[in-house]
Order: sequence, then structure tokens, then C-alpha cells
Amino acid sequence: MSDETKQMILEFQAYQQQLQSVAMQRESMKLQDLEIDKAVEELEKSGQKTAFKITGSVMVSKPVEDIVTDLKETKEAISIRMRSYEKTEAKITERLKEIQEKLKEEMK
Repeated sequence: MSDETKQMILEFQAYQQQLQSVAMQRESMKLQDLEIDKAVEELEKSGQKTAFKITGSVMVSKPVEDIVTDLKETKEAISIRMRSYEKTEAKITERLKEIQEKLKEEMK
């Protein structure tokens, strides 16, 4: 096995690890997104004017409208990060396919 082939294998493994890491981060963002959806739904159907929000190590009472606005802004930021992770995953996957094809050719 040539040094170039060994290097491609190492590169392939590094990209696999990177892909796994990005996928885990995206999945974490997806869970946060779902939690925000549930929180907004509960706040909207509660009929309460105020609710408690944890800020740092303190719990404060805030108007529900303000909390919902904050949650929706956070949801938008998460959505942007998720799209970024998806693009990164696609690029890494494409690069993995390229390396895999080169390795197949080398192994013939």
C-alpha cells in the first residue's frame, strides 16, 4: 500500500469523524428546536399573562409575550445553525464519496 493510499485512508477517517460530530451537533439543535416549539405551545395555551424564565441562576417573572418572542428569536438562530450544519454535512459527505472512489481505484 502506497503512502498516498495510507494518507487517503487517514483523511477518509478524519472526515468520517467530522461528519459524525456535525451530525450530533445538528441533532442537538433539532432537539432544542422541538423543546422551543413545545414551550411556545404550552405558553400560548396556558392563558397566563406572566411566566417564569430562568436567566443564569435566577428565575424571573416576565410577560408571556416577551418569553415567546425570546423563544422565537432563539428558534430562528437555531434554524440558521441547523442549515449551516446541513450544508457542512453535505460537503463532507461529497468529499467522503470522492475519497472513497479514489481509494477504490487505488485498490484495483
